Amino acid sequence: MAHIIVVGNEKGGSGKSTTSMHVATALARMGHRVGALDLDVRQRSFARYLENRMAFMKREGLDLPTPQLMTLEAEQDGIDPLSAAVAQLDQNCEFILLDCPGSHTRLSQMAHSLADTLVTPMNDSFIDFDLLARMSPEGKVLGPSIYAEMVWSARQMRGEAGAGPIDWLVLRNRLGTQQMHNKRKVGGALATLSKRIGFRVAPGFSERVIFRELFPRGLTLLDLKDIGTEQLSMSNIAARQELRDLINELHLPNVSVNF
Repeated sequence: MAHIIVVGNEKGGSGKSTTSMHVATALARMGHRVGALDLDVRQRSFARYLENRMAFMKREGLDLPTPQLMTLEAEQDGIDPLSAAVAQLDQNCEFILLDCPGSHTRLSQMAHSLADTLVTPMNDSFIDFDLLARMSPEGKVLGPSIYAEMVWSARQMRGEAGAGPIDWLVLRNRLGTQQMHNKRKVGGALATLSKRIGFRVAPGFSERVIFRELFPRGLTLLDLKDIGTEQLSMSNIAARQELRDLINELHLPNVSVNF
């Protein structure tokens, strides 16, 4: 069976689609067969990213490693569209990546219960920390957030179905380059909470202009040399290392980073 990676949280603007695109494309570049589903039926950022990629390849006559994008169909004969799409991709994919919307939906809830690996990007600030926990004005953790409770519920459902545990990784996106006081406080709070509700913490992607520039063409950091970029900037090299570190942190089965 395919290993299912779910990228989810209930906040917009945290880098879910950028994370989804780079993880899915990196796996495809390493020779793995990857399926992709965008569960945000309104924004469709991940789907548009992949559609932009296919349009760019056609226009430029290129053949770049690309995940197989599938569109959810309407419900038929009582079979939910997510289960049907995952079952179809499972026939020929080693990995299936599901990108969830930045809000609570039935599709997102179902996707979390399917996750072998759950990736939750968050901006590195206490504004986004309430995605994981409720806090007092003094900074004390009062308890898990609604989202964390949904993940707990998904874990229980998987346990009852004998589907195995969810490996939950929280990504600290847009980390500052300096060891600021707030950065240390967020890191300490995450370390404490991770032991309480069961997730791992890893650095994600820094804020970089290159990500916004790549989206219209559907490209990733790993495609730059294929489109004629002779020399990478120091920022691009650092971003590639961030992606390499992320793939290693995911601990995916039979994946050896080779880019």
